[in-house]
Amino acid sequence: MRKPKFLLGCHLSIGKGFPAVIDGAKALGINAVQVFSHSARSWRMKPLNPEEAEAFRKRWEDSDVEYTVIHTSYLLNLASPDEELWERSLASLREEVRRAGVLGIPDVVTHLGSHKGAGTERGIARVAEALRRLQDSPEWHRHRVRLLLELTAGAGDTVGKRFEELAEIIEEAGGDERLGICFDTCHAFASGYELRTPEGLEATLRELDRTVGLRRLWLVHLNDSAYPFGSNRDRHAHIGRGEIGLEGMRLVVNHPCLRELPFILETPKGELAGEDADVVNLRTVRGLRKE
Repeated sequence: MRKPKFLLGCHLSIGKGFPAVIDGAKALGINAVQVFSHSARSWRMKPLNPEEAEAFRKRWEDSDVEYTVIHTSYLLNLASPDEELWERSLASLREEVRRAGVLGIPDVVTHLGSHKGAGTERGIARVAEALRRLQDSPEWHRHRVRLLLELTAGAGDTVGKRFEELAEIIEEAGGDERLGICFDTCHAFASGYELRTPEGLEATLRELDRTVGLRRLWLVHLNDSAYPFGSNRDRHAHIGRGEIGLEGMRLVVNHPCLRELPFILETPKGELAGEDADVVNLRTVRGLRKE
């Protein structure tokens, strides 16, 4: 039997340029990477330098990195009832798809945003309309990029906190084969999906398969949760040091339906016990993985 490849990595900064991301991945010994293609808290997108994009692709090709994904800006609100913000969000999403294509990155993952009191069904309709518009765009047709809708923690008026909502959005958007989802463990736990026991994880994945379909699950954001089960509060914690705990993390990275997917850590940066936090969290996850 073929030994499954453990695709594991974390979110890395492009502050020193896109090619330097691959250098950072090599230093951490990871084979999966997530990046923002520009400042995540700004609408402004500095044009991609063709030479830098080519250098990134070449360095990536010569590295051990096997999976890379772009995360969209935090400012996007595809569920917004505000027409100007919605149009701006759609334009930004189209540009993210274009940038991914230019960089050779296969996936873009995005939060869906908030309906701002207009109601969940209205928010779902707005997101689906945005995705239909995206699929009509030249960026979508020119670049074979996939779009991953991220499950949210469910705070406030956010859209996408239940699998049923993601399934409805994909169906209303036409069910394109390039529309999938990203399963964030912190968000799922905060939204009321149990991950800490074998029975809980099985029930969660059965529900995901019944609604969205496991075939559309393409990425796992592996994060512990600083807040309790069902809290609807989005605060990531270091692996094994939150409410999900080491056993929950162990179950996720070893589950047969998940273990061959890419796992990206979005755990807090900085230092942990005097050591780089990414190094500590990656080492912890590797120790949980069973051969």
